[in-house]
Amino acid sequence: MNRREFLKKSSTAAAAGLLASHGLTLARAQGTQTYTMVTFLSGISYWKDAYRGMQDAAEYLGVETQYTGPTEYDITAQARVLDETIAQQPDGIVLTVIQADALQPSIDSAIASGLPIVTFDADSPLSKRYSFLGTGNYQAGVVAARYIGAQIGSGKAAVITVPSQNNLAQRTQGFIDTIKAEYPNIVTGDEYIVDNQNTSEAAASGLSALLQAEPDITGVFSSNAQAAIGAAQALREAGVIEQVQHIGFDFDEGTLDLIDNGQLGATLAQGTWQMGFWGLMFAYMVRNSKIESVSDWQAAGISPLPPGVDTGVVVINKDNSKFWRAS
Repeated sequence: MNRREFLKKSSTAAAAGLLASHGLTLARAQGTQTYTMVTFLSGISYWKDAYRGMQDAAEYLGVETQYTGPTEYDITAQARVLDETIAQQPDGIVLTVIQADALQPSIDSAIASGLPIVTFDADSPLSKRYSFLGTGNYQAGVVAARYIGAQIGSGKAAVITVPSQNNLAQRTQGFIDTIKAEYPNIVTGDEYIVDNQNTSEAAASGLSALLQAEPDITGVFSSNAQAAIGAAQALREAGVIEQVQHIGFDFDEGTLDLIDNGQLGATLAQGTWQMGFWGLMFAYMVRNSKIESVSDWQAAGISPLPPGVDTGVVVINKDNSKFWRAS
């Protein structure tokens, strides 16, 4: 038994004992229930923390979890996997959405059939999903802009992102709007955006080309982990790693290594564990008719869950990076 398993079992036992002393018990599902997390780019490390949160909730609830999703960044592929998952009739789905409109018909059909779906990280806001848990992406872009603005004061700021991906587009807009409103001596905008196509290679090549065209760039905002790693490579190869201020988004061991080595100033950590944990809790509450906000929310035609929950961001830098290392 590893340290994490020991701590989980110990904390579960302690929680059970504490509740029992008050005449209560841990929540347990009636019979066997299975809930599925569906992502895109399913092999990337970013989703691990979200699924860990879901597994922790499952331990508490006494249910099973599954994880699935296409390994590629492909809208059609995720739509297909979602439809296949719905056909398997799990007890609920915790879903991150590659493109809002593309998955809306499947989400709405599943909800109509009685299958609870909760979205996380990236939403389909016009769908009938019960709730969305994720980062307030526009506000996260504001946080990134204020970090870069305070560091450089003037110059040009680039953004490494995927313009077609809704959540990243919101981060980018928050960044650009805030730079323009609060830092008039910093130039940024569409002409300083690099599409990294969700790969570090595209981030490296794209930023390298931009640095050649705009050598006076002094700040970079990378809106995802792959972008941060590739952008750091481009800055190293250009010999400006110490001159250009750089903030990333998300974290993995590679990103944390860059921070500790002084090759990345900071990154923004999302509440990914929170998304997975509360995503499952929300789906479970709907599936097991635990919502009592009104006598009959279905007949009343209201959502039983809060429509949106901002799980926030935290700035990771050299001072606190050790707390995000895997135990």
